Formats: sequence, C-alpha cells, structure tokens
Amino acid sequence: MKKILIFGNSGSGKSTLAKNLTQSDGLAHLDLDTLAWQYTVTPERKPLIESEQELLTFIQSNESWVIEGGYVDLLEMAEPHANEIIFLNLPVDDCITNAKTRPWEPHKYDSKQDQDANLEMLIGWIADYYERHDPFSSIAHTEFYENFLGKKVILTQNKKT
Repeated sequence: MKKILIFGNSGSGKSTLAKNLTQSDGLAHLDLDTLAWQYTVTPERKPLIESEQELLTFIQSNESWVIEGGYVDLLEMAEPHANEIIFLNLPVDDCITNAKTRPWEPHKYDSKQDQDANLEMLIGWIADYYERHDPFSSIAHTEFYENFLGKKVILTQNKKT
C-alpha cells in the first residue's frame, strides 16, 4: 500500500506528479488546496480542525493514496499515516515557468481567465519561497523532509516526457 505525501513550492509539479502516480499506481488523490481554503470573495484558510477532519476522512476512506500540497501544517497531520514523501525542490525559475504554462485547474478556478488573473500574485509568491518563514516555505519543507523517518526523496527537476 502506497501512502505518499508530495510537497514543494507552488509550480514545482506536485499536482502533475500526483496525477501521474494516480494513473500509474491506482492511488486515490487529494490536493490539499481543496480542503485548506474557504472559497469566499476573499479566500481565507479554513480552521485547521475542519481541514484535519476532511484530511483524516480521506485517509481513512482510501487504502492507497497520494496527497499533495505545500501546507506543512496539514502534511504533519497526514505524516503518521504516510510511508513515503517526495519533496519537489526545484529552482524558483523552473517553478515560475511551470506556473506560467500550467493548464486550467477547474477545481480551483471558475475559468482559465480567472486562473491567469491570479498569475502575477502567484509568481511573487513563488519567488519569495526561500525568504518566507511560514508553513509553505523552503524552511518548513526542508525541516519536514529532514524529520520524516520513512522512505523519502528530493527531486530537483521535473521528469521530461
């Protein structure tokens, strides 16, 4: 049974890798964005207890899975159930390029135009990855990786197809 956590900077390829693993290994897939946010006029984080309940429901409902996202606070809740982690630690420029060319994510945005309207903010967010001190930062991701006791790997580039 595979129980994999994938994390890294925005635009690092987490969703793409998770989708590939879902297809190749028949894993259930959870994008943490779908349970981390309240989709209000100005999106804001859900209370952690609500996200935790949804996360644990997913874990308990699926024998094998891949969970992806940049939220160390949520990843830590899933960690006791995981047997593998993958840290996508790509250069910022690669993450920005990926963000500029990503396909429309209908589970996050009503349209490709809405997604693209958010691109400038996203690029700034990606660029600040090594400067921030929050649950989405390089510092938090590196510490999470170092403290995990199971199988783990760091990828510094996306696989070319």
